[in-house]
Amino acid sequence: MRRRHAMGIALATATLFAGTGATYATGSHALYPVDRTAAVSSTQMPSAGQIAALFDQWNAALATGDPNRVADLYAPDAVLLPTVSAEIRTTRAGIVDYFQHFLVNKPVGKIQERFINIPDPTTAIDTGLYQFTLTQKDGSKTEVDARYTFVYELRGGKWLIINHHSSAVPTG
Repeated sequence: MRRRHAMGIALATATLFAGTGATYATGSHALYPVDRTAAVSSTQMPSAGQIAALFDQWNAALATGDPNRVADLYAPDAVLLPTVSAEIRTTRAGIVDYFQHFLVNKPVGKIQERFINIPDPTTAIDTGLYQFTLTQKDGSKTEVDARYTFVYELRGGKWLIINHHSSAVPTG
């Protein structure tokens, strides 16, 4: 009963705020408006090629083996739902920790299929399938096919990852 009540409140809240046309960000217990009007009106729409290049930048950061270089591409309030960890990462320290472990296998990503959506000049979504080649300690290589979504936001003139979801492609 409580769960249904909570879902009803969440739905009512979402409906109320959706009707305002504003964008909202949530903190742990807060809901507050994000003013994007000024940024949107003074910024040109990026091209799909510019957004696609952000993955190449991320992949190049992986190649450095430095988890801090990778984490630098994420916004301070980013959410990472990583491929090989059940833990949702919501802090820079958590993101660095994930990549410290992931980078041990020298991952090299390759896009297999992608769909880029650019809803406004400061937001872009890159979704699709990618494959990682991982090198084990004994030198053997394995390939992991995964689905991904990167949500980017232009902040202070720099495109940052605000949400990254990656999950292994189901078999069968």
